[in-house]
Amino acid sequence: MKAKFRKQKKRLIIIAMVIIISYVTYISFDIYQYGNIDEAMKADAAIVLGAATWGSKPSPVFEERIKHGIWLYENGYVNKLIFTGAKGEGSNFSEAEVAKNYAIDESVPNEDIFIEEKSTITQENLFYASKIVKNNDFSRVIIVSDPLHMKRAMLMAIDYGLNAHSSPTPTTKIKSIKNKLSFLGREVILLIGYKVYRLL
Repeated sequence: MKAKFRKQKKRLIIIAMVIIISYVTYISFDIYQYGNIDEAMKADAAIVLGAATWGSKPSPVFEERIKHGIWLYENGYVNKLIFTGAKGEGSNFSEAEVAKNYAIDESVPNEDIFIEEKSTITQENLFYASKIVKNNDFSRVIIVSDPLHMKRAMLMAIDYGLNAHSSPTPTTKIKSIKNKLSFLGREVILLIGYKVYRLL
């Protein structure tokens, strides 16, 4: 009986491992594929998701997100820009403030820029941005971030009732295989975690 039980237990472990590996592989592929989709269309505003800043300047990753938001604005896809992100640890400037100043330097009028400075994670970025969207009666928005970030961000945007479309930055600084794999691995864990969170 014990030998039979051990065999059954081993078989169940192997099946569970196969299921987990298959699911993680599927999620990884889905995240990667989704990051190649650009749904940019006429919308009221672009929500640019925050990232690290270096003092009063955006980090290279954040700068490319900001640039893409400005590109959407300059090319008539959106009429407004919404920048997100609070102050990082030890910083005197919020991510949103840094992005706003960058956009103004690139000739985007102050009145066409909204900011929220409370968020520290993606979910909060979209929660607080959704309040700006609803308070201004915007009907459609474009979400801007790095390609591998888009799947999770879009799921959250939909959960907050946004009529959102994805437009990943085509000039992402996450280019090397090592950086892509690291970012992808993190996103797989966070996306699975968020899916569990939604169920609970």
